[in-house]
Amino acid sequence: MEISSKGPKLIYEEKKAIKLFLWLFYFLFFLYDLAWNVILPRYTDYGDFEPLNSGLGIWLYPLVLILLLVSLYLIKKNELYIVKYFFLIGYILIDLVDNLLRYYGTSRTFASGSVVELLFLIFSPVFVNKIYFWTTSIGIVLKYILLGLILSTANVLPPIIISMVISAIAYIILIRFYSYINSLTNVHEELRQKEKLAVIGQMATVIGHEIRNPLSALKGFTQLQLENNMQTKNYYPIMIQEIDRINVIVDDLMYLGRPRRIQFEKNSMEEIIDYTLSIMRQQAKDHGIKIEKAVTEPLPLIECGEKQLKQVFINLLKNAIEAMPNGGLIRIQIKMADKEKLLVAVEDEGCGIADETVQNLGMPFYSTKEDGTGLGFYITKQIIGDHKGEIKIATKLGKGTTVEVELPLIQKY
Repeated sequence: MEISSKGPKLIYEEKKAIKLFLWLFYFLFFLYDLAWNVILPRYTDYGDFEPLNSGLGIWLYPLVLILLLVSLYLIKKNELYIVKYFFLIGYILIDLVDNLLRYYGTSRTFASGSVVELLFLIFSPVFVNKIYFWTTSIGIVLKYILLGLILSTANVLPPIIISMVISAIAYIILIRFYSYINSLTNVHEELRQKEKLAVIGQMATVIGHEIRNPLSALKGFTQLQLENNMQTKNYYPIMIQEIDRINVIVDDLMYLGRPRRIQFEKNSMEEIIDYTLSIMRQQAKDHGIKIEKAVTEPLPLIECGEKQLKQVFINLLKNAIEAMPNGGLIRIQIKMADKEKLLVAVEDEGCGIADETVQNLGMPFYSTKEDGTGLGFYITKQIIGDHKGEIKIATKLGKGTTVEVELPLIQKY
């Protein structure tokens, strides 16, 4: 199978598929030869009366059995991923030589083909490997094209057409296999992610409670020391800021563990943004950043969780500010996306995000910042999802990032 790592289960499945193919191949090969060379010539006008007096003759069978012995040896050595190629190429070469010896330089009409070739084509999707599928399809068609050129006969056209039709059907089956496997893989990954988050949430709730109490005491004593030791006032504010930052991380952890119960009420998006700006303007000013807000039209009220959306835009503004260590401008635009949706765009002039990184944003504990936890944007996406909204990111390295939040005006339950 086409896999990234040769795990024991996948190796076991590959071995089962190869063994099944070998059983079917030799069963059909000898059954077909028995029918074509013994039964049909005796009772009908079809078949070959002298199979051992033309082509490879009796040597055809030892050569085909040698393929089996070598294949079994390769299976024993766990060289599973080359067995099917060896067997395919070996059979094509044996059959090519047999047909050339049988028909070249004779007046006999070319009439070749075997049911095992159809087995190669029909069975190829079972290995779930596109390279093997194309090797099989092209190899069999090329064999007949080569025979047609050497023997100067057009009788190779029927088996070529049949092979191409069977290949087309097999390709459709292969694509469906890939689709099912991808779907199952995605579902499995989603379940793993949910299980992981459930465990993290439970741990986060317990740890958050345990950390918050000593943090409150530490902050209180630090503030007291600041008042009593004004000569060292340069150090205590830094300590308080770091304690506050730990508190923010604890809040994010607590959010993972507690159930999200959003109280939807009609609110003004402009007022929510204004509240967010009142909190973040001082931090932006300290970094030499100016924030501009633009409202292009009168806006209707929106059904939302006010506290949750404030947290969303605080997180987005915080990310924008941290992306601009040398200052700059942040633009916030609020407008109607359509008659039923509201759009809020936060555009910064920061460092931007690499394309390969964008797809990982929103994963818990994945962050582009050295001291980041990745929880802020994860929680932001969760809140937007709870509001049945969408969040989109457009970014260019060295030029900045635009985050668009699209929310429905009315929640439909």
